[in-house]
Formats: sequence, structure tokens, C-alpha cells
Amino acid sequence: MNTFRRLALAALIPAAALSLGLSGALAQSPAPAASASPSPAPSASPAPAASASPAPVATPSPAASASPAPAASPAPAASTSPSPTAPAVAATPAPVQTADPFGLETTLESRKVVMVKGTANWDSAFDTLVDAFKALNTLLDKQGIKHAGNSMIVYTSTDDTGFTFLAEIPVEQDPKNLPKDMSVGKSPEGKALKFVHRGSYDNMDNTYEAITNHLDDKRLEAKDTFIEEYLTDPLKTAEDKLVINVFVPLK
Repeated sequence: MNTFRRLALAALIPAAALSLGLSGALAQSPAPAASASPSPAPSASPAPAASASPAPVATPSPAASASPAPAASPAPAASTSPSPTAPAVAATPAPVQTADPFGLETTLESRKVVMVKGTANWDSAFDTLVDAFKALNTLLDKQGIKHAGNSMIVYTSTDDTGFTFLAEIPVEQDPKNLPKDMSVGKSPEGKALKFVHRGSYDNMDNTYEAITNHLDDKRLEAKDTFIEEYLTDPLKTAEDKLVINVFVPLK
């Protein structure tokens, strides 16, 4: 509003100055004086006295009309109503990270895999699994065979001291000249529950405890095996940054 007011005043000031200038000019112009020619000297005989009627006053030139001169029309100021502004573009909200699914029902599809059998104790479990994946990757790299999916561990039996497992990598072609402990086969299939673990392998005890509680609460009966799918490469990812899908096949 102050801007609009300043614009209006700026437009009115020149007109006011013009009006004041004209009035001042009228006030300051003197009335015309009487004729400067001297009266003739008096003759011996008394001359008739000069006419008592005063000399006519010169009519001043017509001034501007007494009505004040119209002020110059001020430049139209912007409407006092706020000018429409461009609609603000809504900021794209940051994506919200939702909780990982826990106990999601799913169906596993069988895939061709190259696998290696192994055993491990719990104290060195992760190192043993990494060594198994290294052996499989070395074989596939030598033969130029690419992965067709994420690496997996299938636990075939467990006890208090350790476990037996199959390390599996999905492939689309059969590798050749396999060592005795390796083979080509099929990954597990069928109905299962999906859980997600984030963090180190050592902390998976908490995940499996939660899985056990979930099965008890839902009164679900699981098979004697479970599968871990490594969404992050265990050979290249820091252990505390692992992301692992845990599948529990149901009876």
C-alpha cells in the first residue's frame, strides 16, 4: 500500500505546483500605474481643472480561469486488491520410508541355481557363508556366467553348535566342470512367509526370535528349513549394512 500511495503523491505534486505558481503570479503582478506624461504647466488664465474622473485602469490580461486548473490525472495506481500471484508450486514431499513387511505371505518360484554344500559352526557362520559365495563366484567368473538373481543360503539343518547349508546363485546356463561339492539344481518353491532383516549377520538372532514369536501368535507351522536371500552383495557390503530377505516355508 505504501508503494501505491507514493505513486499517487508523485502524480499529484506537479499539478499542485502548477496551480500554486499561477496563483502566485496573479498575486504578484502590480496594477498598472497612471500615465507618466507630465500635466501641462498652468497658463495665466486658470485652466480648467483636470477631469476628476480617474484614469481608467488597464484591464489585466485574462488570466487562467479562476477555477483551479485541473490536476494532471495521476497515473493509475495498481489496484489496491492484491495482484494475483502465480500459484506456488507444491514442494514434492520427501519419500517416506515405510516399515519393511513382516510375515508377508508370498509364493516362491523355483529357479535354476548353481550350489555348493557346506557346514558351519555358529561362531564363524558368516565367514563360512562368505567363503562359499566366493567359491561360486570364482567358478562363474571363469566361465563368464552372469548371476540371474540374488545369492541365497538354504539352511537344511541346525543344532546348538552349527548348521548345514546350501549356498545358491541363480543362473540361466549350466556351468561346466563342477567340483564334487558343487551342483546345478533348483531353488525352493511354494508358499512362505517373508521377513526382512537389516544389519549385521550376528544380529539376526533378534530377527529369528521375532519370526518365532510371529509364528506362535499366528499358530502357523513352518517346515524344517528356511531361506535367506541377500539383497546386498555379502562380498562387497559392510556386514552392518546387510539387507536380507528371510523366507520361512509353511507346511
